[in-house]
Amino acid sequence: MSLQLPPSPLGDPVVTTLRRHRAAGSADAAPGVYSVCSAHPLVLTAAVLQAREDSTALLVEATSNQVDQDGGYTGMRPADFRELVHSIAGRHGLPRDRVVLGGDHLGPNVWRAQGARSAMTRAEVLVAEYVEAGFTKLHLDCSMPCADDPEPPGDALVAARAARLAAAAERAAGPRRGSVGYVIGTEVPVPGGAHETIEGLRPTTATAASATIEAHRDAFVDAGLQDAWGRVLAVVVQPGVEFDHRRVVDYDPSSVRDLRGVVEEHDGLVFEAHSTDYQTVERLRDLVEDHWAVLKVGPGLTFALREALFALAAIENELVAPALCSLLIEVVDQVMLAEPRWWAGYYEGGPEEQRLSRRYSYSDRMRYYWPDPRIAAAQRVMFDNLRSVDLPLPLLSAYLPRQYDRIRRGELEAEPEAIAVDHVRDVLRDYAFACRPRP
Repeated sequence: MSLQLPPSPLGDPVVTTLRRHRAAGSADAAPGVYSVCSAHPLVLTAAVLQAREDSTALLVEATSNQVDQDGGYTGMRPADFRELVHSIAGRHGLPRDRVVLGGDHLGPNVWRAQGARSAMTRAEVLVAEYVEAGFTKLHLDCSMPCADDPEPPGDALVAARAARLAAAAERAAGPRRGSVGYVIGTEVPVPGGAHETIEGLRPTTATAASATIEAHRDAFVDAGLQDAWGRVLAVVVQPGVEFDHRRVVDYDPSSVRDLRGVVEEHDGLVFEAHSTDYQTVERLRDLVEDHWAVLKVGPGLTFALREALFALAAIENELVAPALCSLLIEVVDQVMLAEPRWWAGYYEGGPEEQRLSRRYSYSDRMRYYWPDPRIAAAQRVMFDNLRSVDLPLPLLSAYLPRQYDRIRRGELEAEPEAIAVDHVRDVLRDYAFACRPRP
């Protein structure tokens, strides 16, 4: 059954890009958009600078466990996250009308141990706060079973719960509801990467993707949300990309020949790809050309930030007296050992294997710890120490060769924070390239 989506009244620059993607006459002429899923100020700074340089929109998304009505693990509510993003954008000259805010995996996940009734009530409050704070792209994800669900929810129940959240969003938006767009779909990688070693990974089947779309369409219509259904932007499916602690599963276009044709049956709809972190730039471009027009990236950005900060810590050790060094790497490990909540259930093996995973894993559980006051203080000391000395170019070449090259060419200031931000931008440069149509 072909479902025709009416043209969306949405007018923000991300939606414009997605409409251009569907209107493109060929795959290599279709643009995409990448979504930055991080709350780290240096990562957000990198994203703002990249969007400013490229003269594009910036899509930034917060996840439901990161930012919620109680503060999430970042301590921020949706309005706080908005202010953080807008303040960084304003500081670096990116116009506010080029910043689009999204909410990822909005649903009952955080409260599912309370049972479906309580969890869904809390999820409605969550979605409403996101909308009231100005978020306009909402991924509604009710795929997770609640404590009193007799079995994992099927398509119909997942879709009905998503429609309930869409209704809460529409009520919260009021006369602004025409600016709110939705993402549906539930067959996604585990947020932040797989918990264990990947043995095999199958893309979503075309049949399953079609069933997801039809179930959500029916649920929206049954709830009287036909207008909201017209603002569904994308469907999340598994294109066969994932990463665990040490391995990346690369995209294989040949494995999704039937799947990528599904969205072509539905006007205005595109795919959204989660866990695209660590894909090569060639595979990212393949994803966009196969209708995964939204590429989400999160841990890959804080992984790059960790690379830069640890490299700068190594340079500090070469230049600063031991008694004055920040000991950033040691402080991070001490905090993670003292408070293992965010990594202990993920990293297996003995003490040495866990140590390597804490520091270098693709899943980057370290990202939860950067806001810790002890770590933040050590980072400030390191930056101050490096600002107090001349950074020798040979040392920069040894530890951060790309940034060394840009400093030599006069494109980058030899300043520690600028160097760290630029290293994160190396990841974003690949995403920006992949999302541009081929010349």
